[in-house]
Amino acid sequence: MFNQDKSVIRQRILNLLKNQKEEDRIRKSGLIKDKLFADPGFRRSKTVLFYSSFNGEVDTFEIMKQSQKDGKQIALPAIPLKEKRIVPCLVDNLGDDLETGPYGIKQPRLDRAKTLTLDALDLAIVPGVAFDRDNHRLGRGAGYYDRFLASLPKGTLSIGLAFGFQLLDVLPRHEHDVPVSRIITDQ
Repeated sequence: MFNQDKSVIRQRILNLLKNQKEEDRIRKSGLIKDKLFADPGFRRSKTVLFYSSFNGEVDTFEIMKQSQKDGKQIALPAIPLKEKRIVPCLVDNLGDDLETGPYGIKQPRLDRAKTLTLDALDLAIVPGVAFDRDNHRLGRGAGYYDRFLASLPKGTLSIGLAFGFQLLDVLPRHEHDVPVSRIITDQ
């Protein structure tokens, strides 16, 4: 697996995500949600940066709704046009406060978003196309989350959410790749 190019792995896993049955995705997302809610780091967190799931990813919207009911502040990344960075923004209403951003991903409306500093985050829930057993991640290729993870204050917990087929033994790595603290899967 290590010899495979990142783009080959990325395409293979994206195809698996796209072709997964919706009822399987929902069921497995529920298992991941239960494990996340049992995680001590998640339980302690008060302000959590999530990501807007799309294209077959683990459903984060149900997790965010329950997190809000449980009293957590939730934030989502916004990508300002022409900038290659993630800006964490608080979200009060998952319906009204979101718009379709770059890459077709739901993000906070920048005209009404309350931005957060990185040290305001207790935890970052991080997407990935694939992860490996050493907590390294393979993203979609633009480097947003590697730059973001590298800029988080030391000690800020980061958790990747993934289906079992997204967890590989080892991924090709580069010096700019930043691992997450841990990964939660449905297995």
